[in-house]
Formats: sequence, C-alpha cells, structure tokens
Amino acid sequence: MTIRYRNLGLFTAVILLAGCAQHREVPKLKNQVVELKQMLGTLTEQAIALERQNRLNQNSSNGVYLLPQANSAARLQSSVGELSVSLSQVKSEANGTQAILAIGTLSGQVLPGFTATLEWGQLDTTTGMPLTADALSQQIKSYDSLLPKNEQSFELRLSGVTPEQLGYIHLHSLTPVTSNAVPPTSQIKRKERQAAPFLGN
Repeated sequence: MTIRYRNLGLFTAVILLAGCAQHREVPKLKNQVVELKQMLGTLTEQAIALERQNRLNQNSSNGVYLLPQANSAARLQSSVGELSVSLSQVKSEANGTQAILAIGTLSGQVLPGFTATLEWGQLDTTTGMPLTADALSQQIKSYDSLLPKNEQSFELRLSGVTPEQLGYIHLHSLTPVTSNAVPPTSQIKRKERQAAPFLGN
C-alpha cells in the first residue's frame, strides 16, 4: 500500500509539473503566432507591390518603375545597354525621403556616362497607378569615371513625400554622355512648374 501511494503521488506531481510547463509555453507560442502573422502580412504586401511593379513596367514604353514596397530590382532596356535598377535604404529625412538608387549593367560591361530623369510620387490607393499630377522630378547625371565600373549608386533626396507616402519612382529618358569627371548636379521641379533648385549627386 505504501508503494502504491508513493507511485500515485509521483504521478500527480508529474502531471502538475507538465501543466506548469505548458502554461509557461503559452505566452511564447502567442508571441510566435503574432510574429508569423506580421511576417505573412509583410510578404503579402511585398508580393502585391511586386505584381504592380511588373505590370507598370510591362505597360511602360519609356523607362522603368520601382515600387519601394516591392523591394526588388527591375530591368531597363536603355540606350547604354540592358541595366539593372534597384532602390534601397529608403528612410525619412527632414524634407521628405532619402534613398539609394543603384544602376548597373547586366552584361558586366563598363557603365558609360549618362543623364536621366527621375520622377517620384504616390500611388492611387484604389488602382495602384501613379498619381502623376503632383509628381516631382530631378535630373541625375553619371559621368565617365577614371576607374571603369559596371555599377553606380546615387544618393536620392526625394522631397514632398515621407517613406510611407512614397509609392513609386520612375527612371526614364536615359541619354549617354561623354564628359569626364565632372561633378553631377540635379534640379528638382514640379511637373510643368519650376520649383526650388535642388543639389544632389
């Protein structure tokens, strides 16, 4: 009888300990579920943005569109060859948004000097199309380098929109240039309306 009571006590203790362990695991499991939901939400938004980016580029006859939320590079057939264009490090700054635009040749050949127009703005929340009426634009310039390279990065200053508002950028009108080692300058203007001058890379 003594042995039976002792076994029963041990069995009860094991059940209680198991219950306590499971109870401690519940908050951890809830946190993991929340994290998974957030990851799924982010991936869903990225997939939708990438689909929109691809659709815009399929229907574009001039230049290439990049949507920050897509977090994906796009190809551009240009007068200086087939290029890969990507946008990264999108973050807030005092007058709007700061980002890095990377442009490189897909063939690995030297990237020649060029000028291009960069336009940016918001997307229509219903259709996902660019709201071009209030878009801003600036010229970017890349000159032949003393050290040949197949990619160049541009530090962008995108005024008028926060990172949350920035729906797209549109790089177009890319034209080759032959000038050497000249510091690039940029100007910001509102479409069909001159605005304050802007200095950039």
